[in-house]
Amino acid sequence: MTAGARQLRVLRRGLIALVAAGLLAGVVAAVVASTVWRPVPLAAQSPQTASPAPTSPAIPSGAAPTAATQPPAAPSWDFPEEEDDAPTWADDLRAQALDLTLVSAFLVLAFVSFFRKSVRLKYVTLVAAVVYMGVSKSLLISIVNVFGLVGGNLPIFRPNLAWYLLASVTLVSTVLWGRVYCGRICAFGAFTQLIDAVLPNRWQLKVPRSIERHASWIKFVILGAALAYFLVTRNPSIYPYIEPFWMFGLHLRTPVLLVMLGTLLVATVFVRNLYCRFLCPLGAFLGVLSNLTVFRIKRWSECKTCRICEKACEWGAIQGPKILMTECVRCDDCERLYEDKKKCPHHLIIIRKADILARRGPIATG
Repeated sequence: MTAGARQLRVLRRGLIALVAAGLLAGVVAAVVASTVWRPVPLAAQSPQTASPAPTSPAIPSGAAPTAATQPPAAPSWDFPEEEDDAPTWADDLRAQALDLTLVSAFLVLAFVSFFRKSVRLKYVTLVAAVVYMGVSKSLLISIVNVFGLVGGNLPIFRPNLAWYLLASVTLVSTVLWGRVYCGRICAFGAFTQLIDAVLPNRWQLKVPRSIERHASWIKFVILGAALAYFLVTRNPSIYPYIEPFWMFGLHLRTPVLLVMLGTLLVATVFVRNLYCRFLCPLGAFLGVLSNLTVFRIKRWSECKTCRICEKACEWGAIQGPKILMTECVRCDDCERLYEDKKKCPHHLIIIRKADILARRGPIATG
């Protein structure tokens, strides 16, 4: 089987698994939401101009009320109860059809680029993530959603179908393949990767591996501290101070937050993927979840001694033969190296053995 046919087969299987899992997650979410959320009808209101009912005179203690002491009957208003028609599923789907179509199209693009391991498609996906998911829609998974998951306060289901589609795909894909969301779908992560691609490499400061391994734990500390703060206070307002995703909507523009955002972006110019690698609490949450990943990156036996992929990894996710799933964002760099028959020692050794056997063949027959 050729490499192209193998890629198409993997792509087909992956998309089928993703669609099936996404539909299952959507059905479960719909059932849960439909049993929890019920539209409350508006009660009939009395006219604003109605005069207040007269107050009854005081009844002496111990005396039974008489006809004279009975309060006059309140005027009867026989208005028919008016109740707003609750929106149907068809109404909700019709109102959100464009958003659902565009988000679905973007997710298909993201996973096609993931399965095909195409550099060009990857950068098309990153641009689309910034322009559509970030600037246009500000549609990102946030630490606030982790707070909502812990506190049982997620967005109302039916008015937010596009968000639930994104959230379902994010959770399912993380369990199946790892932090694909961080590497391709998150608008801020895509923005920082595009910065790295545009700026000269000589501007980048190489973080030593020993410091990198220790610094990668900072995001888990931030996640733990944020969850502890939320559980104690039930106040999610800490989120803009620990994640910069609000920059796409610019709905928070206090001087302190703007200074923090500017400092982070300037630092990102010199330290590749600074926030995603070391500071993102959502990345830490997905990193914990990615320990359940089913389809992991394959490793050759030669990976025990070879360091080509470890040196090429920009995320610090490879330590010798081991892939750190908590750090890996499935960027494809190492997987493309695995398939490169001119660089990967696994293929070079196979080719060399084949050459030796081919040379020995004529000698043995002679």
